[in-house]
Amino acid sequence: MFNRINDRLVYVLLAVAALITFCLSFLIVADVVGRVVFNSPVKGTPEIVSMSIVIICFLLAGYSVQSGSMLQADILVGLFGKRGPWISALMSGVLGAAFFSLIVWGSYEPALHAWNSGEFEGEGALRIPVWPARFTVMLGSLLVTVIYVGQAANAAVAIIRGTAPDLPRPAESAGPL
Repeated sequence: MFNRINDRLVYVLLAVAALITFCLSFLIVADVVGRVVFNSPVKGTPEIVSMSIVIICFLLAGYSVQSGSMLQADILVGLFGKRGPWISALMSGVLGAAFFSLIVWGSYEPALHAWNSGEFEGEGALRIPVWPARFTVMLGSLLVTVIYVGQAANAAVAIIRGTAPDLPRPAESAGPL
């Protein structure tokens, strides 16, 4: 049940990131055309693009981890011998969860501050609120932490049972929405 909910959430966030990217491409084209043809760029484009890139990255982070698309050093996995994939999955889960939980911990207060103080990016005609990007970083990191904890738990159970762990593979896990 948890995996099904998690899969759907990750795919919804993937679709949202794709939609933001699609809309961002139109904004950038309009900015370039406005700058070249009319000598008047779209106001606020740099601020919108910079915030959108952060949002897109953290919306896609859960999919990257869950689909097994994160980088792996196979030479290190091979050093552990037959149990290398198990140990690698366990260590990857533990270290990934620790890293992303530190991001959650470190981004909690700045996200609340951005919300409470009405923090904005940009000056002049268009000011972009910062809180959506800050909350996306925090919540995206929280989702990745949960995914890594699940992968570490699966690897630990596989090590204890002596069975092959159910490790995500990029070619196998990429499926339709």
